[in-house]
Amino acid sequence: MVVGTWLNQYPGVAREILAGGHELGNHTWSHTNFQALPEDQMLQEVVKCRDALLRHAGTPGDYFRPSKTQYATDQTLRVAGRAGYRTVLSYDVDSLDFTEPGGPAVRANVRPAKAGSIVSMHLGYRSTVEALPGILDDLAARGLRAVTAGTLLGS
Repeated sequence: MVVGTWLNQYPGVAREILAGGHELGNHTWSHTNFQALPEDQMLQEVVKCRDALLRHAGTPGDYFRPSKTQYATDQTLRVAGRAGYRTVLSYDVDSLDFTEPGGPAVRANVRPAKAGSIVSMHLGYRSTVEALPGILDDLAARGLRAVTAGTLLGS
């Protein structure tokens, strides 16, 4: 999931991500506290990011995930639908990597992941980069692997 302002700052990265076999989805324009916004501003956040995805990646992405909240509300589902998103993602495991607790802590935070889990992790954090090889090893040791949202959801 990408934030529109980030995507505008690094426009070439979107196509690199897609070329690497990954997916892109909408994570709001400015990564604000989405559910604290009035509905018209929620829609603006989704639409502006959708339009940035179209401009830089050639696709709006299949999924929306609201920023700064774990679960989607009925209002979130309604707003995302108005912007063209049929699927809104939540997550069940939070790595807390954005707090920069260090690689070992992020790895420990992800250990509860199980088949079907959606894990919240972020770009641009040293703790994430340090933890990721170990997280992937831990998953493999349990017969699990990281997959795209589309693979997970069968879409």
